[in-house]
Amino acid sequence: MDAAHIRNFSIIAHIDHGKTTLSDRLLHRTGTIADRDMQEQLLDSMDLERERGITIKAHPVTMMYRANSGETYELNLIDTPGHVDFSYEVSRSLSACEGALLIIDAAQGVEAQTVANVHLAMKQNLTIVPVINKIDLPHADVAMARTQLEDILAIPGDSAILASAKEGIGIEEILEAIVDRIPAPKPTGERSLQALVFDSHFDTYRGVVNLVRVFNGELRAGMQVQLLHSGKMVEIKEVGSFNPKPYLRDKLEVGETGYLTANIKSPKDVKMGDTLTDCRYPAPVLPGFQEIHPMVFSGLYPINTADYEHLKTSLAKLQLNDSAFVFQAESSVALGFGFRCGFLGLLHLEIVQERLRREYGMDIIATYPSVIYRVTLNGGELKEIDNPAFLPEPTFIEQIEEPMVKSFIICPNEYIGDMLALVSEKRGLVLHTETLDTRRVMLTSRIPLNEILIDFHDRIKSLTRGYGSMDYEHDGHEISDMVKLEMLVNGEPVDAFSCIVHRAKAEGRGRALAAKLKDVIPRQQFQVAIQAAIGGKVVARETVSALRKDVTAKCYGGDISRKRKLLEKQKEGKKRMKSIGSVHIPQQAFIEVLKA
Repeated sequence: MDAAHIRNFSIIAHIDHGKTTLSDRLLHRTGTIADRDMQEQLLDSMDLERERGITIKAHPVTMMYRANSGETYELNLIDTPGHVDFSYEVSRSLSACEGALLIIDAAQGVEAQTVANVHLAMKQNLTIVPVINKIDLPHADVAMARTQLEDILAIPGDSAILASAKEGIGIEEILEAIVDRIPAPKPTGERSLQALVFDSHFDTYRGVVNLVRVFNGELRAGMQVQLLHSGKMVEIKEVGSFNPKPYLRDKLEVGETGYLTANIKSPKDVKMGDTLTDCRYPAPVLPGFQEIHPMVFSGLYPINTADYEHLKTSLAKLQLNDSAFVFQAESSVALGFGFRCGFLGLLHLEIVQERLRREYGMDIIATYPSVIYRVTLNGGELKEIDNPAFLPEPTFIEQIEEPMVKSFIICPNEYIGDMLALVSEKRGLVLHTETLDTRRVMLTSRIPLNEILIDFHDRIKSLTRGYGSMDYEHDGHEISDMVKLEMLVNGEPVDAFSCIVHRAKAEGRGRALAAKLKDVIPRQQFQVAIQAAIGGKVVARETVSALRKDVTAKCYGGDISRKRKLLEKQKEGKKRMKSIGSVHIPQQAFIEVLKA
């Protein structure tokens, strides 16, 4: 189609503000989906997305729309996730668009992730079309949403379209605004093909399927193209688009988005943000997207050690579909061979584990999540440590720096005291507070990344009764008093349970772990000591009591000294057994503790 009749746009919003419902309505109104095929959350194709009501992957779809002017337009929509852990998906989707629909919930107003996503869109110089959604709700406050648009995001409030995706209100106005306000794609002016690979996935029958946006030239089956990053030359087998299921097309022209398959068998050959060009007349590289740095690290191990190779291929396929995820091989004394994996956040970690279980049938166990610490040794050498097992002895360490994040917490005025208490409990510092409107404030604080890993987001939601929201960005490193907490079972350290914590919190953490281990380690014939230690100093201890055979059962009456003699004999045996006995910790115990 002629580039002047193509519009590429994305939908951005905070989690739960109605992106997916709106995309369903747009698909229905443009006739892309027949009534009989219509269902809720149509673009959320993963079971996980439907169960949790969240979008995890960006989904491209091509719609044909006949405007009021009588002209027919090709609208290429990419529905994006809203959770902070998937902001990389959003930035990749925006790089393939000229405009974005910004959705704001009329009842909740502008939230933390809304602000972050608008900044991402502005950085890419996209045209933003604001939409105030859910105006049918009884407690919707449109005036408040318009004021916040102007005050927080500096977008004119009167340019916002009022809509309700659920009731189908304002859908026509949104489609007209996409055609009128979002600019048509323009060729880059190069003499040859330039296409950006913004996503890909692995298909068992067709190999690697690349999602592309054509910036210059055209793509058709039979062409010889080159991937500029890897230098690999491939022949295109087929090209097509999504509606939302894939369908074949003769060619993809300037401004169009779709997919292509070629003879690419290995996930390693494709890099996100790569440029495709014609082999005969290579064009320069398109500006891709920045490399993403994982924030959270965890070890993933197969429960059955024979599944190691299967896990390795599954991780490679998953990495192709989720380029923010990284992994490398490692081994552990307790858990055998596995992989050290990097994630953007805890929800990301949870989703990757769940996808490995469901899509690839893997039984896996994950170690306690940790972050990358910068350790300066006495000689001045700098090491980056993401695994507690590699932390040098305290005598060789001059200082340890931990990663910090700048967090933006938006919450109602009445909960500001609870939020301040939560930030200080997590060793954070509130830099400043900003009043957004009569009802809400934004706290900007600096918190160690290690502290917000586990339950910070959940705590914000529960303390503010669901009205609080949060976004964060990386903010350098800071020197901190970090120590390695080791768990000893019968005097032997167990590497799977060791972690790096702040000295002030080490004792509490050690007590909690020791109590948990006491519950899951089966009783032996002798007493088993479970200790939490920092360096050589034990800070917490629990004891698993011994199983005792009733040796006095055969004594019925007679002198007490007979019973005492038998008990003393048993005691000697236990002492000898303890000195040579070893404790077997079952796999289930590791799983229970690491879940907790």
